[in-house]
Amino acid sequence: MTDLRTQADEIHEQFSDQLDLSVDEVEERLDTLVNEYKVPVSEARRSVVSTYLDEAGMDRDQLSGGDNDRVQVTDVDAPEEWVDIKAKVVDLWDATADAVAQVGLLGDETGTIKFTKWSKSDLPELEEGKVYDLRNVVTDEYEGRFSVKLNRTTTIEELDEDIEVGDDSIEVEGALVDIQSGSGLIKRCPEEDCTRVLQNGRCSEHGEVEGEFDLRIKGVLDDGSDVTEVIFDEEATEALTGITLEEAQEMAMDALDTTVVADEMREKVLGRYYRVTGPTFGRYVLADEQELLDDPVDPEATLIKARSI
Repeated sequence: MTDLRTQADEIHEQFSDQLDLSVDEVEERLDTLVNEYKVPVSEARRSVVSTYLDEAGMDRDQLSGGDNDRVQVTDVDAPEEWVDIKAKVVDLWDATADAVAQVGLLGDETGTIKFTKWSKSDLPELEEGKVYDLRNVVTDEYEGRFSVKLNRTTTIEELDEDIEVGDDSIEVEGALVDIQSGSGLIKRCPEEDCTRVLQNGRCSEHGEVEGEFDLRIKGVLDDGSDVTEVIFDEEATEALTGITLEEAQEMAMDALDTTVVADEMREKVLGRYYRVTGPTFGRYVLADEQELLDDPVDPEATLIKARSI
């Protein structure tokens, strides 16, 4: 049985009681996304599940099952899983959307993880510095970085204890030898609870949308023996290149081409030696801090040297 057929069977089983659909129909939807639009299988599944949820008039919270695994934050390594977590609220940030009630950072002995609490969940406020038992939260993933979301089925119990939060950051050094595709001035999906990067104006889940601009660098650091992939978000990209989001938009508008932004970034940073600190998610290090260490090197020569070892 092919992977798509397996995925289709599982999705069909989820919705067979609510919708009149066949496994073949589900597989056809998956096949279109995966083979025509080149969407990864995991993203295609999420898109199809979301579509059927809307068609069935179901809330996403209704997919939650019974007993959940109790996990530590660094055990979260897959999206769309329902888990229980005991964690301390390390930091709270300003919510940038009406749909979000709270957003911040949870931590336990193993490290930290981002959380989002939706406004429609009608849950009590979490307070910075306090420890909570959070049951029935759903995991999510974006660009290799995992997070958890608190929904209307989540239960929150404040605990009279403290947690010493572990540090899951690492430090890497190396010459920035490559800036990968998908860097520079990008557009993200504006739909609620979606920040996917658009490909040719399309979101893998929501189709054609009017995207919102953002800055990002997906870079490769090479110390001569090890290669590390690093993601710089808008703030880190601006610090690294000196190019703001507004300036990037003006550059692209003047040239009628967004690729000029990534080209300008390459001119500024390729071949320079950096120290980067941040957490690891999947194969990436997410840059929280970066420091220029030395004069430029030849990125091509560095890559050739690394491949010869």
